[in-house]
Amino acid sequence: MTNYARAERELLADLLLSEGPDAPTLCEGWTTRDLAAHIVVRERRPDSAVGLLIKPLAEHGEKVRLARAALPYDQLISQLRTPPVWSPVSNPVVDPLANTMEMFIHHEDVRRGGGTWEPRQLDRELETTLWRNLKLISRAALSRLKITASIEATGLPAIRNGAEPQIRIIGDVGEIAVFFFGRQRAARVTLEGAADVAERLRTARLGV
Repeated sequence: MTNYARAERELLADLLLSEGPDAPTLCEGWTTRDLAAHIVVRERRPDSAVGLLIKPLAEHGEKVRLARAALPYDQLISQLRTPPVWSPVSNPVVDPLANTMEMFIHHEDVRRGGGTWEPRQLDRELETTLWRNLKLISRAALSRLKITASIEATGLPAIRNGAEPQIRIIGDVGEIAVFFFGRQRAARVTLEGAADVAERLRTARLGV
């Protein structure tokens, strides 16, 4: 079985090097250097995440990220490419679960950041892996928004949230993943249903 977390990480590292440190990404306000530093800090400085739970400490995480971003760019990408085995989010046991979607989404953040891109053709095993991740993420988002929906990708069982869907969300698996991780404007997804519900979904704060 392919380790897609590893595969997407390698593709992302290669693309970050080829794009250089100052290229745009889908992460608002972040260049490729900023995004690379975010990933490295997530894996190597777990203390930086404490601000997600304790708001007064949020500034600490940003200071840690900025310090890491100041490294020479090739060194930063080398650290991204070779995550520490002791990390709670990148050790070999949890890596596929914790990082397949993470690396896929950030790979797309860089691919689509410049505005000129085409969707990738993903193999079925990767699509199935992403779809499993999307079940929990999409249902949680839709429940929070109080929207009932049917999420549909060719060849995979629909993800349903509620018995009477207000809207159908249709697209390739990768596009739906990008959509539900808060990159709606960069995702080629079709929304069929009430116009007001579709607009709420397009402009909602999704993802993590």
